[in-house]
Amino acid sequence: MTEPLFHLTRGDSRLVISVPHAGTIIPDEIARLLTPVGRSVVDTDWHVDRLADFAPALGATLLVATHSRTVVDLNRAPGGGLLYPGKVETSLCPVETFAGDPLYDGDPPTPDEIAARTIRYWQPYHDALQAELARVKALHGRAHLLDLHSIASRVPRLFEGRLPDLNIGTNDGASADPLLTARIVEAAQASAPLTMVLNGRFKGGAITRSYGQPAADVHAFQIETAQAAYMDEGDPQIYDAMLAARVRGFLRVCVEALI
Repeated sequence: MTEPLFHLTRGDSRLVISVPHAGTIIPDEIARLLTPVGRSVVDTDWHVDRLADFAPALGATLLVATHSRTVVDLNRAPGGGLLYPGKVETSLCPVETFAGDPLYDGDPPTPDEIAARTIRYWQPYHDALQAELARVKALHGRAHLLDLHSIASRVPRLFEGRLPDLNIGTNDGASADPLLTARIVEAAQASAPLTMVLNGRFKGGAITRSYGQPAADVHAFQIETAQAAYMDEGDPQIYDAMLAARVRGFLRVCVEALI
């Protein structure tokens, strides 16, 4: 049986939530090319879909990818280009982990293979995301996009020290209305002891930057949550519901503001 590329739950509000990196599926034909580290999907945005599972009941549309970012990174642009010049970052079809460990036991994907994966895995997700944003904009005259991610709180190769718990990105203000941004920031500041930053190390990936078009009434935010704020980073299978309640409370305020 072929696994679906994403799960889509439609809502009737103006908010679309994207979760592009919570998937863990790697097709067999790709898995056999990988190192044990590559097959372990170590850089997954663990449990992010669970953090936001309340949102459809409030009217939000929820789009969750099922396949691992090791197959193709849905938050990178097929045309390439750096998101953070001067910083380490992974590519459309990554060849190493965030820690720098090789993903492939041999040659990395060829340009033809990358193009094939883009068509097979990347394009359908973005077609669905674009269609949902167009649908809710047609209903409400504007659309809001919340792109949810997470990462280990300490990744020395990517950033120094410990990452703040809540990392809000608007591409330095280019992807969203400042009044909406202020409401998201206010919600984060009210979520102490969770720490927060606006447009810090993570300002938004290709999804936020591509779809956030305030002049066209589409406003996009990326929220990158430090995994230590809601789970056991030593064992990614352990979701800490008591810790997660604080993050979910913050996300609920965001969702309510954006719907």
